[in-house]
Amino acid sequence: MRRASALDAPLDLIVGLGNPGPQYDRTRHNAGADFVNALAQRFGVTLKQESKFSGFTARLTIGGRAVRLLIPSTFMNHSGRAVAPLAQFYGLAVRNILVVHDELDLPPGTARLKIGGGHGGHNGLRDIISALGNQRDFARLRIGIGHPGQADDVVAYVLRKAPHEEQLLIDTSIDNAIAALPDAVSGNWNSAMKALHTNGTAI
Repeated sequence: MRRASALDAPLDLIVGLGNPGPQYDRTRHNAGADFVNALAQRFGVTLKQESKFSGFTARLTIGGRAVRLLIPSTFMNHSGRAVAPLAQFYGLAVRNILVVHDELDLPPGTARLKIGGGHGGHNGLRDIISALGNQRDFARLRIGIGHPGQADDVVAYVLRKAPHEEQLLIDTSIDNAIAALPDAVSGNWNSAMKALHTNGTAI
């Protein structure tokens, strides 16, 4: 059962997970970073590297609320090295953070919001939870990338680019999630989830 306070929490920070470097650009594992890049482009802001936060950051206003963006410049399994210092520096509560990441258990074209939970085997989430002192009640936006079918194939699968048709579906799910974002930013999570979970599947 989710706590009412978590469902009322507005957002101060949106984090997009991925791996750095051109060899990982637009690969399935970088769906979270792709979301934040798309969001920055939509609002006309530029992500700038900040070494003290081990990432690329920007600030924008969504629905009248100032929100920080972060794409860690670390590898995925060290994402907490970016998230925790930034949250600590600005005094951000864990419940006011949204982490956007790729999700094997959702098909391409699907995006889902979630409040809290475990890491589900995702190394980026695992490291963030650890870096935040095992606090895990931050929000997540899960961008579906599908599953290769065999566990042994997962690493190679997530580090490859999706076929064109699948990437179009992923991009559509990102657009749908951006459309639902103002409600999430303001803390109206029920409305955000209803909008995204009703319309957030590309057919």
